[in-house]
Amino acid sequence: MTNGAAERGTARGAGRRGQDRLPQPEAVALLGRPTQQRVQVLRALMACTDFVSAQDLHAALHASGSTVGLSTIYRTLTALVGTGRADLVRDTNGERLFRYRPDAEHRHYLICRECGLSLPLDSRPVETWASEVAEQSGFVGVDHTVELSGTCASCASR
Repeated sequence: MTNGAAERGTARGAGRRGQDRLPQPEAVALLGRPTQQRVQVLRALMACTDFVSAQDLHAALHASGSTVGLSTIYRTLTALVGTGRADLVRDTNGERLFRYRPDAEHRHYLICRECGLSLPLDSRPVETWASEVAEQSGFVGVDHTVELSGTCASCASR
């Protein structure tokens, strides 16, 4: 991974929510056939407190003895994003970063470019604006991507 966190020797998403927390049954069902490997990927993603790259998730799984392949991780993460159970953002280098979403509510985040800290934002203004644009333009099925990044106060003070 080529972000500031990786350059300082810390992996983004290294914080854990609790390794014993089991995936929600409906989240596993959304993945299609709930293979052991998909469940391992889902559990690992759920344990991350911040956004994490597929490569970092692969390294964490491999370090814990898992044999899940990187392509399986990418397919599982893509499926989770497609079903609304994971959020996807890109870092400043364009790398895709993922975060488990405990419910199907769409979210937006403000992400620190230096350390990867992510803060969820009130999405209502963005959702209202996107709906208004769709209505005014006559478009249907409008999707949007909004990514906000900056430098958190802690990093800015260094």
